[in-house]
Amino acid sequence: MDAIEHENPSPSPRSALRTQLQSARRAWLASAEGAGAHAALSQRLAEVLRQLEPVCLGLYWPLAGEFDAPAYWTAHALPGVSLALPHAEPGGAMRYRLWDGAVPTAKDGMDIPTAQGAWADPDVVLVPCLGVTRDGCRLGYGGGYFDRWLAAHPGATAVGLAWSVGECDFEVQAHDVPLTVVVTEREVWAP
Repeated sequence: MDAIEHENPSPSPRSALRTQLQSARRAWLASAEGAGAHAALSQRLAEVLRQLEPVCLGLYWPLAGEFDAPAYWTAHALPGVSLALPHAEPGGAMRYRLWDGAVPTAKDGMDIPTAQGAWADPDVVLVPCLGVTRDGCRLGYGGGYFDRWLAAHPGATAVGLAWSVGECDFEVQAHDVPLTVVVTEREVWAP
């Protein structure tokens, strides 16, 4: 191999898929179909959460293009449910902290807004999906934080939130933990 090949390795299949999915998501969200997607997904998610009856719900602070879980909760809160937000450190584990619902003033080690409450183990967690398979395996941004948390908490119900444009196929790896249920703006399915 020459020096150029060392400096510019070709991206892994998952990395290339992430780039493709992010581009497709941006274009789709700018379309007429994408414009109404948040309301449609919210309606389906409300139905799912009423059935699951969480005691402590793990939300997430959305990155660009992701379903806005905190805004959803503001509009569809269930009485008596405690909330928690993820807190991650680079290369480390992700844990949840109890959250009071106010806009967070703290950020975790990944520079994502997080809560400052006590550590918590939600019984139901909402998981953002850049991509998702019909078997319920998700593709995130490559850090593995949600997969490691789910592997360490097998009793938790993982609700994947995805846009239909993110449905895809990819080679599942040993560390991929399937979601319990997937909710998109079009449908709900249990893998």
